[in-house]
Amino acid sequence: MPALSCSAMTCVYNQNELCSKGDIRVGGSGAKSSMETCCESFKERGEGTMSNSTGCGCTKIGVDCKAQNCTFNDNCKCEAGDIHIAGDSACSCQETECSSFRCGCGK
Repeated sequence: MPALSCSAMTCVYNQNELCSKGDIRVGGSGAKSSMETCCESFKERGEGTMSNSTGCGCTKIGVDCKAQNCTFNDNCKCEAGDIHIAGDSACSCQETECSSFRCGCGK
């Protein structure tokens, strides 16, 4: 499992730049750049909503990956040593991205 860091501070699962969800899904089936990917598991923290207090922020996390062109994708599982989800002030999953995406297009 990759080590995950996340800058999507508006996500309900974000705890100190770690994810408390336990596993995430990265979208972007036809992506050729990181900007064409997203964290499909992103859920905006609503006004007055606390972060997910039932889970702890985990350093290692399971990542299902739909970004078929990524060199780290192995049968829809991320095999990168570590990944970063970006989206500092995201309001939806479309405003997030997997910054660790590396295109293996044409290989």
